Amino acid sequence: MNNIERYVERIMAESTPDKPLWNIEKIQQGKINGWNYIDGCMMNALLNLHRITGEQRYYDFVENFLSYYVFEDGSLRGYREEDYNLDNICEGRPLFEVYRVSGKEKYRRAMEVLHGQLLRQPRTKEGSFWHKAIYPNQVWLDGLYMAQVFYTKYTTEFENGAAYEDIRRQFRTVHEKMLDRETGLYRHGYDASGKAFWAGENGCSQNPWLRSLGWFSAALIDVTAELKPEAEDFRREMTAIAGELAANLLPYIDEDSGMLWQVPNQVGRAGNYPETSGSAMVAYFYLKGARLGILDGRYAQVGAKIFESICSRYLTETDGKLNLGGICLVAGLGPENNRRRDGSYEYYISEPVVENDAKGLAPFLMCYTELLLCERKDLQ
Repeated sequence: MNNIERYVERIMAESTPDKPLWNIEKIQQGKINGWNYIDGCMMNALLNLHRITGEQRYYDFVENFLSYYVFEDGSLRGYREEDYNLDNICEGRPLFEVYRVSGKEKYRRAMEVLHGQLLRQPRTKEGSFWHKAIYPNQVWLDGLYMAQVFYTKYTTEFENGAAYEDIRRQFRTVHEKMLDRETGLYRHGYDASGKAFWAGENGCSQNPWLRSLGWFSAALIDVTAELKPEAEDFRREMTAIAGELAANLLPYIDEDSGMLWQVPNQVGRAGNYPETSGSAMVAYFYLKGARLGILDGRYAQVGAKIFESICSRYLTETDGKLNLGGICLVAGLGPENNRRRDGSYEYYISEPVVENDAKGLAPFLMCYTELLLCERKDLQ
């Protein structure tokens, strides 16, 4: 077992379903853990490790974890549909694998609960999902990863792709409304009503934020990977958007650190820093995109170098324990009663930087498993 897998072993050993070590947000807030996207990211990463290494302990941990949150009727501990929170859809992704392996109907019922939320999710005038009920008419890049990968997988497996046009339209809207042609990067948020205090004349927030770009880039690859072979036009459009973003991100990879920075178009500005979670997701985007042929094969080397740079800079050992640092704890836009979250440069660099949070650890492991896949041609 190598150092990274020993690190994962330690994280699992020190975590329980109600108190996972990687959910720093909940720990710092002193809140009871409930169904959430942070755990979902970690479960997906562990299932990838199980699939590639064949180690049963990863799968067993995930099923035990999810079993605590999924009740027999498919209801979910700590989940409320009326929040219409797209983040909550993310933890639905590992349900597909756990249902397939275990055959337990409660996991299929839970998928229906989450799919039902999407059917009733409020939408903008363009037809895009609101990010949350508390963010009316707002689209955040984050939400494309949180909801659309589950939505695509569900409609592919259970509806013969009936929702593809809806999903395609939502990606197209983000490309049309949120891409800043000057920088080549997407803004963090878009308010279709233009009423949010952080929205400019075009309805978009002021700046790109690295992790939101990471979520979006990973969504492009993961959604495309879930499409049926006959969805050629949809795949072609997603591939074009992904290829454009892959090229546009290259100039923002800092030569000195080998990573991308918290506010990616302001490298070197006072207070800014190379950030782990977004860099890892961009690396994953390059690695998986190249492996699947969605991106040019040359991008695999770019992704591998970013991963190596994260390891060199932020993977450290203290008292014999590995820790992954450089992770922005959280960032967002509003709501109205939280005007500090205004999308400004000063706001993004003011958020805490932590270690071992799954928003950084999970994409780090996703990169790691992609590199393992490069070595294991039989699993591709």
